[in-house]
Amino acid sequence: MKGFLKWFKSGTKMKRWIFLILLGIALSCYGVSEIIAMESLSILEVVKVIILFIIGFIFIVVGLVYSQKRVLELLIEDTDERIRKKDRDVNVKSLIFNKKIYNQGPKVVAIGGGSGLNIVLRGLKKYTDNITAIIETSEYSKQYILEGIVALAKNEEEMETILNSKIAKNRLPFGESFLQSMQAAFVDLSSSMENLGKVLNMTGRIIPVTLDQMNICAELEDGTIVESKEKIPEVVTDKITKINRVYVSPTNCRTAPKVLEAIKDADAIIIGPGSLYTNVIPNLLIKNVSKAISESKAKKIYISNIMTEPGQTDDFSLYDHIEAILEHARNPIIDYCIYDTGEVVPEYIRKYNEQGSFIVEQDIKKIKELGIKVIQRNFSVVEDHTIRHDPDLVADSIIELICDDMVFRDMHNGPQYVSMNTKLKKSNRKRKIRQKESNVRKPRAKNRGRRILTTKKKSKFASKYNERIKSIQESEELRQKRLKSLHK
Repeated sequence: MKGFLKWFKSGTKMKRWIFLILLGIALSCYGVSEIIAMESLSILEVVKVIILFIIGFIFIVVGLVYSQKRVLELLIEDTDERIRKKDRDVNVKSLIFNKKIYNQGPKVVAIGGGSGLNIVLRGLKKYTDNITAIIETSEYSKQYILEGIVALAKNEEEMETILNSKIAKNRLPFGESFLQSMQAAFVDLSSSMENLGKVLNMTGRIIPVTLDQMNICAELEDGTIVESKEKIPEVVTDKITKINRVYVSPTNCRTAPKVLEAIKDADAIIIGPGSLYTNVIPNLLIKNVSKAISESKAKKIYISNIMTEPGQTDDFSLYDHIEAILEHARNPIIDYCIYDTGEVVPEYIRKYNEQGSFIVEQDIKKIKELGIKVIQRNFSVVEDHTIRHDPDLVADSIIELICDDMVFRDMHNGPQYVSMNTKLKKSNRKRKIRQKESNVRKPRAKNRGRRILTTKKKSKFASKYNERIKSIQESEELRQKRLKSLHK
């Protein structure tokens, strides 16, 4: 009985359709009763009865159709809440729970490594189980795998605590010991990763791009060869030069099992965000990977970095990032570029500038000339004084593209589209509520909502902050002079 009464709560939006159905039944019954009760009917009365009956019938059909649609939406919403809030008392018998809808979500392949890849995974897992993270297997692969496990876990905090906990008899954290045990139990790293998701009940899977032991190397513009991934930023900074190209050693590394299959079957392939030369591009250098991406019918989406990275992408514009990817891939592997236009206040930018990191210049015209579609999104957020991508906004942008493609292919009546579209609407509603609450709590400041750009090219946003930038620079110069005078 309690499960039945849930349908009539204020948030379900079911009462309106039930009322419409009842009204339709009443009108139809009234029309029939008029015909039965009266001995004779005039033409006007006949027309009146027919109109009432037709209206009633239409009300019944519309009410049934939209109530069924709402049932499916409630099913999806209820399923997601159960996953995110385990303490919620959900009466499973009150709904027809079809886990298959969730399992048959879009197939998304994310390529990269490090925190950038994990941001994409963390956002996508609310939409689909069919996530494949392809990571490079250099000396840092174990750490990337562990971070990916946390990002794909149902409860990230608990998983992180477990993996980082240390066993008394073993100095290694439990996560590293567990990976070693999994690899010993199965044939190779790829097989152990395939079974890892089942053991830990992860949303999606992590697979290495190759099983061969590889090293990431770089050739700098001055001809210097750096044969250690860890030393690339340091050498580039010391020599005040740039990276000409990166390559993997040995050069004939083979793709791991299921990598090419995942790329071929994908609905969307995500490249970035992340360290361009050490996390993103190395995956594209493994045999047949970039070719498979190019030939795939999936939506190929590049997520732009918000800031440049010292020792890797100094003074790089958005076009420079894309050009580097395409030159190394030697194939057209980007259909869409999603870049940030969010709010980043000067105080945070200044801290990054002191470390040699600047906002990525958005030279959109040059990107469009490559035939790449560009999409603006405000997905930059500041967490613990660090500028990050918002996982939910990144995922929403990706799913929106998939939904648009499904509408174009006349697939918008299927359960997969309804599932994703319902979640998108819910996510957008929550975001608007958060923005309103944030506006109420924070006083409006002059020029609030704009961002400072400190790249060579002056933008309309940078001009707004021109005076503020000069003020910051002048105060910094004055501080330095004072320090020098004190040392003298």
